[in-house]
Amino acid sequence: MTRPPLSRPARQVLDAALGRRRFLQGVGAGSLALAAGGALTACGTEPTGTGDASGAAGGDASDTDMALVVSNWQLYIDTDEEDENLRPTLASFEEETGISVEYIEDISDNESFYAKISPQLRAGQDIGRDLIIPTDWLVARLIRQGYVQTIDTANTPNFPANLIESLQSPAFDPSREYSAPWQSGLTGIAYNAGLVPEVRTMTELLTREDLKGKVTCLLEMRDTVGLIMLEQGVDPAGDFTDDEFEAAIEVLQQAVDSGQIRQFTGNEYSDGLAAGNIAACVAWSGDIIQLQLDNPDLTFVPPEAGLMLWSDNMVIPNQARHKRNAELWIDHYYDPAVAAELAAWVNYICPVAGAQEAMVDIDPELAENELIFPTDATLSQTHVFRGLTEEEEIRYTELFNQVTGG
Repeated sequence: MTRPPLSRPARQVLDAALGRRRFLQGVGAGSLALAAGGALTACGTEPTGTGDASGAAGGDASDTDMALVVSNWQLYIDTDEEDENLRPTLASFEEETGISVEYIEDISDNESFYAKISPQLRAGQDIGRDLIIPTDWLVARLIRQGYVQTIDTANTPNFPANLIESLQSPAFDPSREYSAPWQSGLTGIAYNAGLVPEVRTMTELLTREDLKGKVTCLLEMRDTVGLIMLEQGVDPAGDFTDDEFEAAIEVLQQAVDSGQIRQFTGNEYSDGLAAGNIAACVAWSGDIIQLQLDNPDLTFVPPEAGLMLWSDNMVIPNQARHKRNAELWIDHYYDPAVAAELAAWVNYICPVAGAQEAMVDIDPELAENELIFPTDATLSQTHVFRGLTEEEEIRYTELFNQVTGG
């Protein structure tokens, strides 16, 4: 297997205890052999209501206060190889606009971040951040609750003009009024080829005798349950029923009761997989690509029924003090040259049209990487988990937690 050199030290990612998706770094175009099948779906989740965002706009101080506060996931922006405190694309934004950015890496998972900011949002207060970057299902919730503001496209000539077609009309924000994708990612199966034969399906993962007690699944409900639903012929993006969701939960429960599943995890499954304690698991692709540096037997596989696809999206919370400055940030990262520079470092699926051509000048091999610039054939195998109503979210989460012990 060949792939382009890593844009940053692989150990930096593996050693970081983040509890979030870390994937797609240093992946070569041939690293993921995609099986045929699946249905092309726009990335995102379905809106489940309309929030009242009246009074959402605070007193925008952008004209007089050249400042911006951004909350993002850790290790999710380009960093200078010699100075880890320097973020080149952020620095160029500051230089071009004169805006000083406070960049906070405080999103370690969606639920805990929501728990932190929701009391102030409910009270109609400024959360101290002008731009946040949660995953699409949480964005759907924030839109439903009326906790985020519309993006003034007069301040963003690059967005949505340069947004790739497959992300232009997600169900949770059909006109992209509220959200701009930052990056996207994939969920599938990983296994240790030095210990067991190839694992191609969720049924194999959850029932094969040689895997018993050596399997982990993700605590992210939409990833784990979504993959099971796909195998049962149910589209997680569609209008599935309670019975169909519960059928997937039952499969998961049987795997727990039989002793097939060792544990439900976040990123920590990577440690067990590397140590040989885990033979196969539900995984995020980039974790496995990173682990391959030390053990080439560790392999990421797209399940035959399809992959789960998700995005993290930039949104402007209610009462943000620097709304226009946040919009200028969005516009900056939708410049294809800037997007290419960011993608060359993080190696996620890039949402910006024109970035692939700009990437040729940075790294021609990365420009051909399907996990950064996927073709329609690749996207046709990806699926999303639809937005849930408040009642569904409570019920389904409770059912999932009963299985996982959460």
